[in-house]
Amino acid sequence: MPSLATWELLSYVVTVVGLPFAVAVFLLELRKERQNDEEELHQRLSETYEDFLKLVLDNSDLRLLRSGAAAQDFSEEQQERRHALFGILISIFERAYVMVYEPDMNRQRRRLWQTWDDYVQEWCARPDFRAALPELLRGEDPEFADYIRRSAGLTGARP
Repeated sequence: MPSLATWELLSYVVTVVGLPFAVAVFLLELRKERQNDEEELHQRLSETYEDFLKLVLDNSDLRLLRSGAAAQDFSEEQQERRHALFGILISIFERAYVMVYEPDMNRQRRRLWQTWDDYVQEWCARPDFRAALPELLRGEDPEFADYIRRSAGLTGARP
């Protein structure tokens, strides 16, 4: 049977080796969980954008997949639907901005944000979307509105 000294030595070994190991495993699991949460958030936001694109396809008469369609070519009802779809898009972009964007992002979060920034830049390059922005951005998060305005070239430099 092990002596009291042996048990004491084993308890020291567990304390010196086991405790730091357990803390390291805990921190790694926490980091992995956080990364999974970010991936899940990105997935949910991506699905929302996919749903928006399905709406765009369902309303193909509005020609939102082409940037050259002038608003004056549309009836009042079509212009209203375009404006509503642009409103949905702004809502999606704001949700992505608020939930994903941070000034000091880690590499993973920056990768997730880059996709959204690409979408924003693509839509902000459209004259019809830019023209609707002043009305669409009323009441939106001020930092988000500034980001969109910069992306659309409506103020200072690009973000």
